[in-house]
Amino acid sequence: MLKYKNISTTIQEIIIDNPNTKNGKLRWINICNAGKSEIEYLRKKYKFELPLLQLSSSKKISQRPVIEKRQNYLFLILHFPILSEGNIIAAEIDFFIGHGYLITLHNKNIPSLNEIFNLYKKDGESLLAFKTESSAVLLYEILEKLVLSCYSIIDESSISINKIQEQIFSQEQKRAVTQILILRRNNVNMRKILRNHKDIIKKLKEMESSIVPQSKIKNYYNRLIEHTKDIWENLENHKEMIEILNSTNESFLNYKISDIMKTLTIFSVIVFPLTLLAAVFGMNFPIMPFVDNPYGFWIIVTIMIMSSLGMLLFFEKKKWL
Repeated sequence: MLKYKNISTTIQEIIIDNPNTKNGKLRWINICNAGKSEIEYLRKKYKFELPLLQLSSSKKISQRPVIEKRQNYLFLILHFPILSEGNIIAAEIDFFIGHGYLITLHNKNIPSLNEIFNLYKKDGESLLAFKTESSAVLLYEILEKLVLSCYSIIDESSISINKIQEQIFSQEQKRAVTQILILRRNNVNMRKILRNHKDIIKKLKEMESSIVPQSKIKNYYNRLIEHTKDIWENLENHKEMIEILNSTNESFLNYKISDIMKTLTIFSVIVFPLTLLAAVFGMNFPIMPFVDNPYGFWIIVTIMIMSSLGMLLFFEKKKWL
């Protein structure tokens, strides 16, 4: 049996009560943009320490994951990547986990968290936490959903890598430069967000539950550790691919620049004898060759053309053209 309750505009609650078990009810409270009233609600109802509650305020943004164990509950801060207008940013989720309850606090719209919360509202009886009524299992299911959502972001990055590769070999190097920089930044951001997840999950393996055997808890969280390892390997592979694409793109750009400089150099060398002859015959001296010759102009033009042709033949022989 599942009951959904809107405590306020920012606080939602799902009560999980499986009639087939002897365990007590399990409450999942989901809070978005926690302010003073939400913090005060949690302080009065659950007696959480004020410093930890202040960390969960919407005005506070943690720069690192946190795990704090208290006598009756566990406090946890984790960051997960979300896509926002093509950029990967960190979304912070704070957890309070105790016997019979789990509380999530977040400031951003996190699609994967919303999905599993809505799933519990509509069809929660098919999920694992309903069968056990364990907050440790509910935390596992939420984290699994959040971790698995990283694969879709990785898939988007893979598609972007393929597109950039096509751009590079379609002579769109200038456009590819911007895409490579965005991809590199997203990879760095995602690596920074997920860097410490494995260590945090290892600590969560040691959680004790009065409902679920310790061996099962370890098995659940070992699955999450395997996922984090797989995600990290994919990120490492993407990092290498991005560096290769960047090097390839730079090589194409350098080749283009070299080709342009080569063309300009050849053009300037060919024009050089023409400029030299024009300058020499433009000198105002009393005695100049071909000046008094009625065909002097055409002779000078012929000399210029022959000089340019000679330079072209020389370049052709050296295979510089």
